[in-house]
This record gives sequence, C-alpha cells and structure tokens, in this order.
Amino acid sequence: MGYGRVDSSESLPSLSDLQLQASRDASRTRARRRLLLCLGLIGVLLLVGFQGPHVVRRRDSAETTTPRPDRSRPMSQAISRACGLTRYPVLCVRSLLDFPGALDAARERELVHVSLNMTLSRVSAAIHGASAIAGAAMDQLARSAYEDCMELLDHSQEQLSNSLLAVATAGASPASRARVRGFSDEDVITWLSAALTNQDTCDEGMQQVADLRVKRHMESQTKDLSELVSNCLAIFSGFGRNKDFAGIPIHDKRRRRKLLEFPSWVRKKDRRLLQLPAASIQADMVVSKDGNGTYTSIADAVNAAPDYSTRRIIIYIKAGQYYENIKVGLKKTNLMFIGDGRSNTIIAGSRSASDNFTTFHTATFAATGTGFIMRDITVQNWAGPEKHQAVALRVGADHAVVYRCNVIGYQDTLYVHSQRQFFRECDVYGTVDFIFGNAAVVLQNCSLWSRRPMPMQKNTITAQNRKDPNQNTGISIHACRVVAAADLEPAKANYSTYLGRPWKLYSRTVFMMSYIEDHIHPAGWLEWNATFALDTLYYGEYMNYGPGAAIGKRVQWPGFRVITLPEEASKYTVAQFIFGSSWLPSTGVTFLAGLSV
Repeated sequence: MGYGRVDSSESLPSLSDLQLQASRDASRTRARRRLLLCLGLIGVLLLVGFQGPHVVRRRDSAETTTPRPDRSRPMSQAISRACGLTRYPVLCVRSLLDFPGALDAARERELVHVSLNMTLSRVSAAIHGASAIAGAAMDQLARSAYEDCMELLDHSQEQLSNSLLAVATAGASPASRARVRGFSDEDVITWLSAALTNQDTCDEGMQQVADLRVKRHMESQTKDLSELVSNCLAIFSGFGRNKDFAGIPIHDKRRRRKLLEFPSWVRKKDRRLLQLPAASIQADMVVSKDGNGTYTSIADAVNAAPDYSTRRIIIYIKAGQYYENIKVGLKKTNLMFIGDGRSNTIIAGSRSASDNFTTFHTATFAATGTGFIMRDITVQNWAGPEKHQAVALRVGADHAVVYRCNVIGYQDTLYVHSQRQFFRECDVYGTVDFIFGNAAVVLQNCSLWSRRPMPMQKNTITAQNRKDPNQNTGISIHACRVVAAADLEPAKANYSTYLGRPWKLYSRTVFMMSYIEDHIHPAGWLEWNATFALDTLYYGEYMNYGPGAAIGKRVQWPGFRVITLPEEASKYTVAQFIFGSSWLPSTGVTFLAGLSV
C-alpha cells in the first residue's frame, strides 16, 4: 500500500478560504459571469455555514475543463442546496453550472441524475485523453501505474453508468426504483464509494512515478475526478436515498439464520456448490498441471470464460502449485474457482513494490468481476518481508465470496480494495497492514495470523482507507481468531502487534466477538502519523475475549470506542454492513447474518 499519502488538503477550511477561492475563480470570467457566480457562491457559502456538523467541507481550487455555456440565469436554489451538502461546494457549483440541464433541475433529486451524468462524461473524457499515451515508452513503474489507472477508470465508468441507470427514473422513490431497475440505494452507494476509491488508487500509484511526462499527462486527464465523484456521493446520500445505513435498522423478514447457512446474495445452486466435494462438481473448465484437464494454466481458463456471464461459470483447479499472476477482469463475471483444498491447490507469485510494481499491480490473484467466488485454495505472495508491499489476493469484485482459503504473505497480504466482500473460514497471514483497502468487507470465523516482521518493524493487522465520510466502507472482523504465527510466537515479546492503524481520514474497522491472543499490544491500535485521523476514524471493539482483548489500556482517541450496545455492533454484521442477507444465500457460503445464532 502507498505510505506517506496523508493528504494535507483533508484539513477543514474556514469560510474565508472558500470566499477567497470563489473570488479567484470569478476573476477569470467576464463581468456578467463574475457577478452571477459570486452571487451564487455567496449563497452556497451562507448555506454551508449553517449546515449541521455532519457536513464535511474542504477548500478546493480546481478548475474543470468542461465548456462554459452562457449563464443567462442565476444559480438555482436546487443547486445551492445540493452543493451545500458536498465537501467541494465551489467545484460543485462550477461544474453543475457548466453542464447542460443543471439549471433546469427544479428539485434536488433531479440533480442526482445531472451530477452523475456530468461525472460520467468526465470519466469517459479522461479515458479517451489518457489513452493517447498508451503506446509511449515507459519504465516499468510508470507502465504499471498507467495500466492501473486505465483499468480503474474503466471500472469507474461502469460503476457510474450503473448508478445512472439506477436513478434514471427521476422523482421515483427508492422502493420504486428498486422494483423498476432491480437496484437498491445501497448498490448506488457501493458503486460510488468504489469509483472514489478507484481514483484514489490511481492517484497514489501515479505519485510514485518519476517520469514527469506520464505523470503530468495523467494528472491533467484525471484532474478533479476524485472530488466530482465525492460530490456525486454526497448529493445522492443527501437527496437520492434514505439516510446512511448507520441510522437505518435492516429488517430481515427471514428467520434468524443458523450458523451453518450461507448469506443471501448466494443462489441455491451456488450454495450447494460450496458444500459439495470438488470431485463431484460438474465444472465448466478443469485446470490440471499434468494435462488431464481442459487447461494447464489458470490464466488460460480465465481468458476462455465468457464475458459478462449471467450464469455461474465453474473453474475447477486440481491439486498442484501454479506459479501465475491471475487477473479476473471486470468482464469476467460470476466465476467460481474451486480447488482440491488449501493444502493442495496453491497459486503463488512474487511481485513486489521493490520490483517496481505499484502495490495494486503486485497481486498474485486479482479479481474485479462481479460475483467472484473462491473456495479451497491457497493464494500466496512469497516475495518476503524485505520486498515490502507484496499483495497475495486483491479483490475489487462486488458480491465476492472467499471461503475456506489461505491468503499468505507479509506486508499487504490481502487487499480488500472495494465493493462488498465476505470472507469465511479463511486463514490470513502477514505482518504490516496485512488486511487493507476500502471495501465494505466482513471476515467471519477466520484466523488472522501475525508473522514475524523485519527488525524494527511493528505488525499491524488492518489499514483501512475510507477517505470520504459518505462511503459505506470498512473492515468488520466478526467471530475470528487473532493469533500469532509459529515464527512470531517465540519472539512476540520483541515485536509489537496492533489491531490496525488509520490509512485515511475516515478509517473504519471493528473487531467483534473475536478471540485475541496476548501478542496484541495493550494499546490495541497504532497511530499512522502523529494525530492524523484520530478524531475522525471509527475503531470499535465489541465483546472480544482472550488475553489480548483487555480494554483497560486501550488508546484514548476520540474516534475509538468500546461498543457496549448490541444495536451499534449489529451495524457491522453481514446483514447490516454488507447487506449479505440479500445476496449471500445464493452463493452457498456459510454465514452468520447477525451477531450470534
């Protein structure tokens, strides 16, 4: 993962900062535009000044590259109210006034559609502009970062398109949209959260690039994209949906699920597949190193799988060690990978940041196609602790399930990049930030093994990078085991291990009803950089047990809390945090919907 990426612009601005910025922007326009824009911005700033404390503001000096139409009318009240909800109100007003149709929006809900359409247009333009240097000579790190950005822009384009489709019936209630389109408000929040994470990942990779030609070109193409997506997310959260999931109880009409069932995004057929012995499953493709299958490599099987499949495609990987870097791309939907057991089917790679790859690019196995499922497989990155960032498994697929798998590495082992994910009965091994990312993810009945790090290093189990308060993301560790690996056990007194540290401003992680061994430092949590994010993060512990679970000496940060109410803890369960009761049952994976049976 990228280090030292604390964004100084995250600091909250004063009202005078925004007024000064508005003045600077206005000076670049003609007299009439200057007068209209200043009047409009004054309205926004007055509104922002009287917003409740939940509105997070930040100075933004960015200019958009979209054409400026004739502004013959002043800013509408709808734009004023909508932009008052965003973190970047100056950019919000400017970008909406520049986009056809925004001034005709009489209601705030209509601006949800307009803001999504405008941002989607900007992403499409960025893809077109960035592709101009696709054939240029680049060093390995620049090429790695460039390819990451192009892939992530493609993902954002699809996520914004899906979001636009979901809100296309302007004025309809969320329930009506769900009936008409089959999408829920949480789908839109998930997609917009992921699109924002995509742009952050692209930017972080580009910051490492020394080739200024590539770096500046990409920065010019992606300028303001992160802020525009953030504004879409804020406007949708404010007007296009109900309140944040944290304030809404989720009513599951089913009976409370038993421990040995699977969450509801999983279909009945998939449920059976996750329970059946591998040898008895009728696979679409069989991978075997000895040639007794359809393919001898996993990559060939993935390439042969149909694009955008609406049915489950089963790839059975027979016992063996496969030294490959696998990428299940956006088009490869509903793929299920089944191995012969985590001790027998092993996928291994060794890419690392030390070898001039971006962290995103180091993954031994990367999956972004919706409906990704993996069962009974080990994924490993054996680059070693001295190679620093080296991802074993990266998941950015929505409705992803990883069941009975090993994920083995050292630093940055498991990259839960984005969207909704569920891990069950997995063993994850690592040292520094070995579960990290910005998905909405629940790990349940898993074992988290801290390994022996390099000298002078500290172990941190999680590093969650929620950057925007409207994102529905976080890491939930539920009914797991937090334990020391065999190599750390005899030396655990010499190395401090922590439950997590805040990678970004609104980092959110909870440990619930888990066994915690005594290798965990009594403070529990570690600072990222001095006081950064200590009052904006959300770190919670609920009913954990074991020698390392004592809370008497835990950190006293404003954002840390010992959760005492089951109602608060329940917000981070499968049913309420990842809405798993609606999609996991169809996969067949065992899960616990609530806090307990």
